[in-house]
Amino acid sequence: MKISNNSSTITGFILLGFPCPREGQVLLFVLFSVVYLLTLMGNGSIICAVHWDQRLHTPMYILLANFSFLEMCYVTSTVPNMLANFLSDTKVISFSGCFLQFYFFFSLGSTECFFLAVMAFDRYLAICRPLHYPTLMTGHLCTNLVVSCWVLGFLWFLIPIIVISQMSFCGSRIIDHFLCDPGPLLALTCSRAPVIELTSSTLSSLLLFIPFLFIMVSYALVLRAVLRVPSAAGRRKAFSTCGSHLAVVSLFYGSVMVMYVSPTSEHKAGMQKIVTLFYSVVTPLINPIIYSLRNKDMKHAIKKLLGT
Repeated sequence: MKISNNSSTITGFILLGFPCPREGQVLLFVLFSVVYLLTLMGNGSIICAVHWDQRLHTPMYILLANFSFLEMCYVTSTVPNMLANFLSDTKVISFSGCFLQFYFFFSLGSTECFFLAVMAFDRYLAICRPLHYPTLMTGHLCTNLVVSCWVLGFLWFLIPIIVISQMSFCGSRIIDHFLCDPGPLLALTCSRAPVIELTSSTLSSLLLFIPFLFIMVSYALVLRAVLRVPSAAGRRKAFSTCGSHLAVVSLFYGSVMVMYVSPTSEHKAGMQKIVTLFYSVVTPLINPIIYSLRNKDMKHAIKKLLGT
């Protein structure tokens, strides 16, 4: 990586985050500290509930526990550094730290896209192929799907991130964001890199739309099967098992698609921060609430875990 800034050596990038007076920075630090702890506790409680309750040792809940662990990692890729920046006077992040955050943030986000697709596939098999579900969604297949999600997620953006990290950066080292994002980073390069921009945009589009279309097709088939169920109680039960997952899909994809189909497009910095904050911090916080409120077995397991 080569950096030039009026012939002076730059030791890192400056993440502006959320500029405001010192008192505001402290208030934001307290607010996001509480959000971070609640996110870890909420997702951690789902993992513990699945682990300790034998009735939840099924593919659906195993996938949910892995998804909760993913959410804990996802929020950890951004919030701790954000908290440090709130109390920092320089707000500097090293080059290695910046690109490590870039890699883990996007790898975990990619993994989440694949997990949402696999969870939709699980619901499709459970509702549309109920008699064959135990023989189709075996423990072996579930494990393979989980491993595939993690491996694919961490390989998807690897080459573009390595290439961007080797590019030359000129002029300002200021990133008007709270994390190392490809749009602001590419804007700081000494020369335009249309091939990298096109590659990043293509990979982002494929990552978002292929799993999303898979999810939509899965739930279209689920909806068709549910509408054929003769009893109203059976339809309500089927919808309740899918409703929480659809809510999570809507929250995640609704915000992510705004940002990364074209990572170098001209988004206003303030809007970019808000949308990124929503899917990277807010959704991991509310996902455990969505899953626990709409699932009787999960509510019972969490109450049992908390001793209530």
